[in-house]
Parts: sequence; C-alpha cells; structure tokens
Amino acid sequence: MPLINPLDLLKEASKNDFAIPAFNVHTMEMIQAVAEKAAEMRAPVIIQTTPGTLRHAGIAYIVSNVKTAAEKYNIPIALHLDHCSDYNIVIKCIRGGYTSVMVDGSMLPYQENVKLVKDVVKVAKAADIAVEGEIGRIGGTEDNISVDNKKENLTTPKEAKKFTRDTGINSLAVAIGTAHGVYKGEPKLDFKRLIEIKNEVNVPLVLHGASGVPEESVKKAIEKGMTKINIATDLKIPMTEAIKKYFKENPKLNDPRKYLGEGKKAVKQVLEEKIKLCGVVGLLDR
Repeated sequence: MPLINPLDLLKEASKNDFAIPAFNVHTMEMIQAVAEKAAEMRAPVIIQTTPGTLRHAGIAYIVSNVKTAAEKYNIPIALHLDHCSDYNIVIKCIRGGYTSVMVDGSMLPYQENVKLVKDVVKVAKAADIAVEGEIGRIGGTEDNISVDNKKENLTTPKEAKKFTRDTGINSLAVAIGTAHGVYKGEPKLDFKRLIEIKNEVNVPLVLHGASGVPEESVKKAIEKGMTKINIATDLKIPMTEAIKKYFKENPKLNDPRKYLGEGKKAVKQVLEEKIKLCGVVGLLDR
C-alpha cells in the first residue's frame, strides 16, 4: 500500500473516540518495529521524524524505508514531519515523499506564525499533503526546539479558532499541560480547556508530549477530542536501556545486529501498549 495522507483517518478518529498513534523514529530498526507491530495489531499508524532525524538519516533513506514497510505489510502508514520551523526543509520533505508535515512557528509572533504556515499550506494543498500547525507553546525539548516550562503558553479556544481559520491547516497541535521529554512530576492536563477548544475548531486536534502521561489521562484526552497522539521519549528510553543492558551482559561482543535487535524488541513492547491505548487495535478489520 502506498503511503497515505492521514487526514481521513484523523477525521474518522474525531467522530469515533479513538486516536491515531504517531511514533517518532530515529533508525531503520524503529521503523521496522512500528510497521511490524502495527501489522500484527491491524492498526493504522503515523511514522514521524524531526529535522534532527532528517539530518541523521536523510530524507531519501527515511522515505524509502517507510514506503517499503507500508508496501510489505499492506497497511495504512502516513509519514509525517514533526516540529519543523524551516520552510525549505518542509518543502524538501513534501517533494521527497512525506504525506504530512508539521510547520512549527509557535515561537514566532502571531502574524509571522500565520504567514509561515499559510505559505506551507499553499504548497501542501496542491500536493495533497496534510499540514499540522501549533498555537500556544508546549513546554520541554523536542529535537532542537526548547521551551522553558515557565514560558509555556497554554492554547486558548479563541486563538485556536482564529489560527485555524487564518492558516487553513488540516490539524492543530494545542498546549493543554503536556511537555516534550521526561516529566519531573505527573503532568496535569487541562481537560476543560481541551473541550472548549474542541467546540471552537473544526479540525482534528493533536496531543504532543504524550510520553510519560498516565494512561487514564491519555484516554480521557482522546474521549474529549484528541485524535492524534505523539509518542517519542517512551520509545527512545527503552531502546537505549535495552542496548545498555546488552553491553553490560555482553561486554566483549560488538555485533550491531545483536544490540540493535534487542533495542527493537524493547520498542515493540511499548508500541503494543500505545496502540492499545489509542483504541485502534483491529481497526483495519472493522
């Protein structure tokens, strides 16, 4: 199956109280893990990369790997660019085969954010590519973008409505209390704010910083309107720990296939939990 534009899936999710899981990957093994587990669980998924991963692996390699996975397992997979503030990189990804992009101008003044996003929307619409934008500022660190939690700015329903209308985006990332990276304490999500935003906008909503958020909170966020759940740190940590454990137990071995294989197994365990959490197990057979 070719890579898909995820918008139809996100719209379906918004009507049926489930969410599409979106997994940040950094290596071929992580791409394989996502595709294999999604196929096993008969679930659609979004595979996404940050600009840092593009610099590490290259657009052509990433696109080729993800296309191969979608064709091999014949399941709906979207390839999404996450948190990119560089217009030129976004356009390269669109031309290179990505089916969804997030242009992040949330750190810019409002009008500059709108202009950047509108410029991307114009190109993406012609190519049938979905565009995600962000209004408000989500705390923590994602790739090379850091927002001090003191400078975090929760999204208001009024600005969400205006931003969606002004830009023409297909989906909206909103700040309701989550953060990128590892939490120092249990995050408190503002569900009242989420409900109010949902009532004001007519595009799917995206939850960033879902790694480390208690399961019950994620489930409630989905019930209240989140249709895409981003997961990054919850995959990186177990993969790293599995590789560390492998070397601790096998200090003289040096076969990358062995230690990366252990990392892949650890990632697949987390993937199963997250796919279940989003409520999409068996969705392809319904």
